Amino acid sequence: MPGPAADAGKVPFCDAKEEIRAGLESSEGVRCPERPGARGQRQNIVWRNVVLMSLLHLGAVYSLVLIPKAKPLTLLWAYFCFLLTALGVTAGAHRLWSHRSYKAKLPLRIFLAVANSMAFQNDIFEWSRDHRVHHKYSETDADPHNARRGFFFSHIGWLFVRKHRDVIEKGRKLDVTDLLADPVVRIQRKYYKISVVLMCFVVPTLVPWYIWGESLWNSYFLASILRYTISLNVTWLVNSAAHMYGNRPYDKHISPRQNPLVTLGAIGEGFHNYHHTFPFDYSASEFGLNFNPTTWFIDFMCWLGLATDRKRATKPMIKARKARTGDGSA
Repeated sequence: MPGPAADAGKVPFCDAKEEIRAGLESSEGVRCPERPGARGQRQNIVWRNVVLMSLLHLGAVYSLVLIPKAKPLTLLWAYFCFLLTALGVTAGAHRLWSHRSYKAKLPLRIFLAVANSMAFQNDIFEWSRDHRVHHKYSETDADPHNARRGFFFSHIGWLFVRKHRDVIEKGRKLDVTDLLADPVVRIQRKYYKISVVLMCFVVPTLVPWYIWGESLWNSYFLASILRYTISLNVTWLVNSAAHMYGNRPYDKHISPRQNPLVTLGAIGEGFHNYHHTFPFDYSASEFGLNFNPTTWFIDFMCWLGLATDRKRATKPMIKARKARTGDGSA
C-alpha cells in the first residue's frame, strides 16, 4: 500500500497515461550505491522525505508523554479519527477504487474520499494506480515497495528514494480510465492538498479544543501527529510484515502471508495471502466478518443501500486453490 505523497509537481490529471510519480521529488538527490539486481539503475535519496518522516516520528514519540495529560474524550477522538483514516484506505482506496470489489453510491464515495484525505497517503488516483502496479508486478522491481529488498525498504524505505524505472514503465501500461471517470476521484485529486490540511490536521486538532476544551497542543500532537504516524505504520506493515511473516494456505508460491497482528492493526487487511490470491474479493479474507472491521463497514453500507455488488470467491474455488497451491496450513 502506498504512503504519503511527496511529489513537488504533478502531471496534469487529464492525462490518463501519466507516469507514476507519487513520492518523487523534482529536486536532485544524492546517489545511492548500485543495488545488485537493479539492472544498473542508481536511485536518488529524497532527503526531504527522510527529514519530514524523521520529524514526524519524533513528534509521535513526544506525543506519548502527553497521553496521561490529555482528557479521555481526546483519546477517544484520536482513536475515532484513526478508524476514519483506516476506512478511507481499506474500504476506499483499496477495496473500492483499487480492486473494484464492490460498488458504492455517491454519498459513500464522498465519505470515503474525505476519510482518505484524512489518511494522507496519496490521493485516491495515485494510491489505486500504484496498488494495481504492486499486485500485477508483486515482488519485482516494478513493485513500488518490493519486499524482496528487505523489511525496511518495503515498510518505509521505498519512500526515501526515487522510484525504480520499472515502476514507471509498467505503470504506464495500466488501464486507469475507470479512476479518471469517477468525479469524486477527480475532485479529490484537484483539491487534495487543501483537503489534507483540513482533514488530516486542522479538523482533528480543532474538534477537541472547541467542543470539550482540550489544549491545542494536546489535540494537535495526539489527534493529528500520533494518530497519523500510527496509521501510516499500520498501513506499511501490510507491505512489509504481511509479505514476510505468516503462513500461506492459499498460495505458497507468492510472498504475501496471513498475519493476524497486521489484521488487527489494519482492520482486516492482514489476510494477505488470501488477498493476493483472490484480489477481487471484497472481504479480502475467507472468513468474512471475523476480525475484519472493514468488511463489517461494507456490509453495513450494503444494508443501508449505499453499497452493492460485493464480489466474493466461492467456497469451492477457495478449497480447490488451497489444495492445489497452498502450504497445507489452516
